[in-house]
Amino acid sequence: MTRAHEPAPAWSRGGATAAVIVAAAAVAWLAVIHETDGMVSTPGTMGYGPAGFLAFWTVMMAAMMLPSVTPTASLYVRTFRDNRAVRIAGLVVGYLAVWAAAGLPAYGLAWLTGRLTGMHPGAANILAVAVFAAAGLYQLTPLKDRCLSHCRSPLGLLLHYGSYRGKTRDLRVGVHHGGYCLGCCWALMLILIAVGVMNIAAMVGLAALILIEKLWRWGPLASRLAGIALLALAVATIWLPWLAPGLHATPPMMMG
Repeated sequence: MTRAHEPAPAWSRGGATAAVIVAAAAVAWLAVIHETDGMVSTPGTMGYGPAGFLAFWTVMMAAMMLPSVTPTASLYVRTFRDNRAVRIAGLVVGYLAVWAAAGLPAYGLAWLTGRLTGMHPGAANILAVAVFAAAGLYQLTPLKDRCLSHCRSPLGLLLHYGSYRGKTRDLRVGVHHGGYCLGCCWALMLILIAVGVMNIAAMVGLAALILIEKLWRWGPLASRLAGIALLALAVATIWLPWLAPGLHATPPMMMG
């Protein structure tokens, strides 16, 4: 029997960490669903200014990305006996800070596409094809494979993190891991520009694909198949522009 003063087993610490992170992602999903209720997919920033867009983007990334970070976080927490909640909080904050920073170019791109499609409606189809093609091609690159391999091998990352020292160690661990996740998934997030930043179905589909890529045994194969599918989608969009509702929809409006 485990005595009261003995630390919890490593598997228990890791399981609790995973549960907390998944719960945080679930709360983020509820917030995203609430915010998108009644919104129509349109080109551009959905009427958000920079601050509002970044806030929504960060919550959206928490919903979509946090579940895939649970293996690394669970293994990381097993290496400590105290201050585990603080350490995991630092890791998550650092991880989300990377994705929050990615919201800046995302806002710029969304604003630019909104302006371009507003001034030149015919450009919408060209942009849609370009977005799907770029995302598909990146899925097939060595850089994608390299970043994905790091995300799929948290044990190797933990050996690297053992050299980290100082009070900001956990934050830097989150930033480092978040950087690899950004390198792995940025092109998939680009798809949201074409299908709509507030497209819940697209968010769920992309989140599921990211989980499959990172956690499933055949994740790398799924990544390549997704790339081929995106290239086929780019070709199909030439004749079926409705496949990119985020670039062809009517102006945004709130449903009463």
